[in-house]
Amino acid sequence: MERTAPSVGDDQARRSWAAVFALARFETRDLLWYIPVLATLALYLGLTGWSLFNGREGMDAFPALQDADRATQSGSALFGIALFVCVNRAALRSRRRGTDRQFEVLVMESWRRTVAHVLSVVPFAVMTALIVLAEFMVQALRPGAVGHGSPAELAVGPLYVLLCGAAGVLAARLIPSVFAAPVIVIGIFAFFIFVAAGTGDAEWSRWLMPVVSEASTNTLPSELIGRPAAWHALYLTGLALLAAVGAVLVGGGRSRVLKAGAAGAVALTLAGAVGQSGGVSPELTAARKQASVAPAEDETCVGRDGSKYCFFPEWTGRVGTWAGAVDRVQSLAGGSAASEQLLVRQRVEARYGLTGDGALDPLKDSGQVTVGTRWGGNRVPEFSVAVASVLVAGTESKGSELCDGRMVTVMWLALGGASDPMTSLRNVRLDDSTAGSSIVLAPTDSLSMSAGQTDVVRELLSRPRAEVTAAVKKNWAELTASGVTTAEVARVLGVEVPKGADECD
Repeated sequence: MERTAPSVGDDQARRSWAAVFALARFETRDLLWYIPVLATLALYLGLTGWSLFNGREGMDAFPALQDADRATQSGSALFGIALFVCVNRAALRSRRRGTDRQFEVLVMESWRRTVAHVLSVVPFAVMTALIVLAEFMVQALRPGAVGHGSPAELAVGPLYVLLCGAAGVLAARLIPSVFAAPVIVIGIFAFFIFVAAGTGDAEWSRWLMPVVSEASTNTLPSELIGRPAAWHALYLTGLALLAAVGAVLVGGGRSRVLKAGAAGAVALTLAGAVGQSGGVSPELTAARKQASVAPAEDETCVGRDGSKYCFFPEWTGRVGTWAGAVDRVQSLAGGSAASEQLLVRQRVEARYGLTGDGALDPLKDSGQVTVGTRWGGNRVPEFSVAVASVLVAGTESKGSELCDGRMVTVMWLALGGASDPMTSLRNVRLDDSTAGSSIVLAPTDSLSMSAGQTDVVRELLSRPRAEVTAAVKKNWAELTASGVTTAEVARVLGVEVPKGADECD
């Protein structure tokens, strides 16, 4: 059976594209040895590894994946800028060395060399994608992880790096000067600052930036976040394609495929820009309000050791840790408080979205305790303070108003069962101190400790736990009586009586 031999044109086209890919591999290896690229890549890997290694304790040990996906975006910022500058310099190598005329006699056309420069940045985008995926997977595999990540949010880092590289090639073809790249970087930043200032930091102008960060440290349920991540990923994809195809067109490419690709890239960019500028929908606004003022309608409740825990669906796995904290506090209490049935309700202020933080008002119903959406680190003793204040004062609102000796009882209950009570005392105080007066943090309104109360609490925490617990249980009624002074509490517990009257600072 006879075979039809391939035409000379087809064979030549294959050889031409093989040469393009070979040049792209060379340019990739060359870029990797540019000091800015190598240094920023090493810094990117080092900071990512350090954050993951040091994130095994505290709040980082209990990540919310709807926050973890956004946290992968900022690490590649400096790497992308370095790639922009170095790709621009690599694309201008022949001009710097005066070899442009020699290239004119080669078989490979100028636009194919431009394609090779564009392709040389793809491995760096893939490398960024692998770093992002590894960073997110480490967070997702932590035992305390909750929530859901967004693939569109995870795509921002790699798309940003791809955009920077393609834009570097485009800049080299539009402005063939090695001094242009740093000026362009500064100009782009100045442009975005000008746009943000001129529009009052409007929502649509914020999303013109490649990476959009949020001012809030609040953690919201996934369905209440409201970031147009998919539209933004489409916008970045369109920009990257437009820069790549534009560079090839400026570099001499004139085929219909390139022109159609440029038109498609413009359409993608515009579609993404329009889609991401839509703002918050009325439905999302209503859902955020309901979660903030009437969370019971969105929550699931389960019983654990006599108490009830109500939470948003994504936080099912946290019930055990909350219950453990409640048990530690109640194990130190006396009277009916030791077995009181509490209602622990998860609450969040979602009406402002991720553009700001809002405070939670203390609950006024008896036996109800607030727990937030973040856990670990300082959040644990803060929650314990809330539980202890409810056991002593009856409600969160009354607990936040404590000014007498009952504050000593609250702090003992909150911190006495901790593995490192003195560290917990420091963490729960606003000024990170263990002496003098200070503000004590809680999920809702803060509490106040006088200098004398601090002295008594510090002495109690330094004594054997069993000894203090027995004294507290024995004298529970007196220690929790309204109006009891710090001096009276100290005498009952056998601690040196502090000087000065109770004060609320």
